[in-house]
Amino acid sequence: MSYPEPRYLGDGGEVSATHRRADHRPELTYPSGNTAHYLATGATTNGQFGLYRWEMGPEPSGPQPHFHRSISESFYVLTGTVRIYDGTRWIDTKPGDFVHVPEGGVHGFRNESGEPASMLLHFAPGAPREGYFEGIVDLAEMTEDERAEFYLRHDTFWV
Repeated sequence: MSYPEPRYLGDGGEVSATHRRADHRPELTYPSGNTAHYLATGATTNGQFGLYRWEMGPEPSGPQPHFHRSISESFYVLTGTVRIYDGTRWIDTKPGDFVHVPEGGVHGFRNESGEPASMLLHFAPGAPREGYFEGIVDLAEMTEDERAEFYLRHDTFWV
């Protein structure tokens, strides 16, 4: 494997770094109290990746096994215990554990520990996952056809 073709063709570099303070409020808070922090979206990374901090309360939550056709997804556990499905079994992951799921890989995650947990979610390339995160709140009000279209639009296929 080699480096990709250069995307920046300037001579001296440019001032373009971004900074987000640790105390920045989450972009999304669910009725359950779970939160999503949009650290870097596909829109802010020129489509290269998306990075989100996912914070879960003590109540059980998280998606069942599914896969994506166009994006990979990675998990880095920050706090607590997160159960991650690796396609064959549920693994109890702890702070510092990392799980990478390539395109097409069956996966899911749950907080079933009874304690708060948090992790980083990384998607590559940078698909607009914010629309998915924001839309799942309304799933109960959608018709079956609307839910099917929502999942298809957001590259989510349940198994």
